[in-house]
Amino acid sequence: MAPIIHRNLTVPELVQWALKLEKDTVLSARGTLCVLSYAKTGRSPRDKRVVDTDDVRSNVDWGSVNMKLSEESFAKAKKHAIDFLNSREHMFVVDCFAGHDERYRLKVRVITARPYHALFMYNMLIRPTQKELESFGEPEYTIYNAGECPADPSVPGITSKTSVSLNFKTQEEVILGTEYAGEMKKGILTVMFELMPRQGHLCMHASANVGKKGDVTVFFGLSGTGKTTLSADPNRMLIGDDEHVWTDRGVFNIEGGCYAKAIGLNPKTEEEIYNAVRFGAVAENCRLDKTHEIDFNDESICKNTRVAYPLEHIPGALTHAVAGHPRNVIFLTNDAFGVMPPVARLTPEQAMFWFIMGYTANVPGWRRETCRWRSRSSRRASPARSLCATRRSTVSSWRRR
Repeated sequence: MAPIIHRNLTVPELVQWALKLEKDTVLSARGTLCVLSYAKTGRSPRDKRVVDTDDVRSNVDWGSVNMKLSEESFAKAKKHAIDFLNSREHMFVVDCFAGHDERYRLKVRVITARPYHALFMYNMLIRPTQKELESFGEPEYTIYNAGECPADPSVPGITSKTSVSLNFKTQEEVILGTEYAGEMKKGILTVMFELMPRQGHLCMHASANVGKKGDVTVFFGLSGTGKTTLSADPNRMLIGDDEHVWTDRGVFNIEGGCYAKAIGLNPKTEEEIYNAVRFGAVAENCRLDKTHEIDFNDESICKNTRVAYPLEHIPGALTHAVAGHPRNVIFLTNDAFGVMPPVARLTPEQAMFWFIMGYTANVPGWRRETCRWRSRSSRRASPARSLCATRRSTVSSWRRR
């Protein structure tokens, strides 16, 4: 029997379905939807593949990070995912946008069997108005999230029971064998990393905020280096906490929400983020205490506990997240090895050098394979203009994206 398809449900409706269909999903005392991603509590970079097609073959830096998958293998993975989704009793479809600048925004469709995944992407992408939904038409990118279904490692190029594959030719992402929701948002970031440079613009793994005088600050850093914490400043307006594009007119946020690390979240030092974790937000892999409040110090499930909430949960955030050119650029190295001083003001030449070097560190827990501090070179950052700085975040900031 074909599944019942639920299209573009409201937040309360998605919450109700999650509580009904997902046995371990509960509401916290403040109304946050608390969910489990089960076996995978972080991203699985070793299982990520890009389909080797003519249109991207010469643009991709193939290797241990960007690994190839044939078109034939992708087709098998897609069929496997669709067959699984069609076998479920319920299916959830979410139509949203990626990119606040209307000149570059993408129409994205998410198809999943878990209401949690639908609500997550409804928070993380830009919600269309009713009028925009009526004229949405066909999506430009489609995500098939069949994360509850193991991948087939007998398919050439798929080496485990987890597979996250992106096909730029068919404009699709297929997820198998991982229920960690972060794979979806990073899939869209990967798409923008490919598309924006083709149009002469820079895609950035960075957060951004703006002051009352229009002074924009961009914070570069990998997951867990402090982007979300430092950009959520009560004295400045939040543009976004993770994914941006720098164009000829300024910067715009790709997303419509924030995805913050929850471990150690303190209402006294990070009040805006703490208050954002309420009804409509999603808490991943967090334990509840006896009063049904989220215990942000409990890491018994994993260190990479997360909360996802829409931008409007942050007071003063730019809901139309477009701003001018950055005046300040900060590199969050999260340097646990002492290579960099705590704070260093760089010349333009030094900033360009450190941008190319991409020196940083992996934070434990943000991806499944990471279990200790490791220095590394990040290939995705941005060249700095004029005054630039590099900064090691404080211990409390290390805990958040």
